[in-house]
Amino acid sequence: MAEPGELGRFGEYGGRFVPESLIPACARVEEAFRDAWSDPRFRRDLDRLLAVHAGRPTALTPAWRLSAELGINVLLKREDLAHTGSHKINNVLGQALLARRMGKTRLLAETGAGQHGVATATAGALLGLGVTVYMGEKDIERQALNVFRMKMLGTEVVPVTSGSRTLKDATSEAMRQWVTCVDEAHYCLGSVMGPHPYPWMVREFQRVIGDEARQQCAAELSTGVPDYVVACVGGGSNAAGTFAGFADTGAQLIGVEASGGAAVASGQTGVLHGFRSYLLQDENGQVSEAHSIAPGLDYPGVGPEHAHLNDIGRARYVTVGDDEVVPAVHRLARTEGILPALESAHAIAWVIRAAGTGELPPFSTVLVTLSGRGDKDVATLMEADPMEAGPMEAGS
Repeated sequence: MAEPGELGRFGEYGGRFVPESLIPACARVEEAFRDAWSDPRFRRDLDRLLAVHAGRPTALTPAWRLSAELGINVLLKREDLAHTGSHKINNVLGQALLARRMGKTRLLAETGAGQHGVATATAGALLGLGVTVYMGEKDIERQALNVFRMKMLGTEVVPVTSGSRTLKDATSEAMRQWVTCVDEAHYCLGSVMGPHPYPWMVREFQRVIGDEARQQCAAELSTGVPDYVVACVGGGSNAAGTFAGFADTGAQLIGVEASGGAAVASGQTGVLHGFRSYLLQDENGQVSEAHSIAPGLDYPGVGPEHAHLNDIGRARYVTVGDDEVVPAVHRLARTEGILPALESAHAIAWVIRAAGTGELPPFSTVLVTLSGRGDKDVATLMEADPMEAGPMEAGS
């Protein structure tokens, strides 16, 4: 997984499809990132923040009981243990440092599940940058806990009431607002999407997941690398970061999409939010609304590098439905004592299904990135499966 080619594209995907007024802003971000990424002092500052603030390296946890039940060897890369509860902090600390280096005083961000919003609010507080987060009204209802966390950190949360009131519309609004304040604000995009250089830059900030996991697997496995590397995919930042550590190995790379937001499996090539990729579209070429029980996967497109990896056959993309995700949460919780985010549970659900059908051969080794923890999803889980949650007792 190298740099994008000329015009910021991975194969035919990516690029910079933005209003003319944003072209110079994107070019300045690219220039600043190239300069910073080659500066040992910037890399040293980021590594230190990742260690002392984000808690890296995150653990590689053998899932012993689940492995025994499935007949395979499952290893969990524990991004749920990173500060703020997800992998999002890796990218945000990098972009916040970059923003300060560029002389910006504010961060703008979009969020779906709220994890990117919380991470951005955290980095802004840490580095003394003002933060405004745009969030769909529907996601605000689903992720009330994360909204409260953002506000406690001093962030302004702006409800987006247009369209489906989810991540797609929040992203559109954040980009519209960036046009009005590019001199003082940096748009802290949360996934491997958007105009160049964001898909490449975010992947580079997230490749710490894959690099760490590669070293940990070398110490844990006699083969050095797992047979399969599995991660959930909405925009696809945790998957891109994980895959980056294993792209030059023989490991099979598996991206797991939500069946209602499966841009690779069901989409067609189109342009949205400044980049060309696979998008869900109707018969008239209009972008369709996505659906997933996991707000972070409720997006109708996928990062351009994932589209390219699919086309060249280096990664395979599969789908999982909501009906498989909730049981996967319960199974991991009860076998390993880990409550995964609904997004991450898509990857677990596919592993459970694939082991049961023989798609994952017996005794194969499978690395799964747990991109986030499930505290934020408890209300959704109780609504989805109230009998499983059980009645609340007075005084409990």
